[in-house]
Amino acid sequence: MTTINAQWCTAFNAALQAHFALTIQDAGLTDTELPRYAGLGPKEAALTFGEDHDLDRVDHGWFG
Repeated sequence: MTTINAQWCTAFNAALQAHFALTIQDAGLTDTELPRYAGLGPKEAALTFGEDHDLDRVDHGWFG
């Protein structure tokens, strides 16, 4: 299981920004909700979060 620490949060935040143009704060994620994604690496956690909330990815073109 991945430990949620500052390094993981920074990488997760970067992945959210890269894939969905939002931050942990923008998404409203709290310390209570983050452990749901603790078993995943930061990138996989961001992509799973996006799927869970039906977010459109910004790193895919409109026609892709």
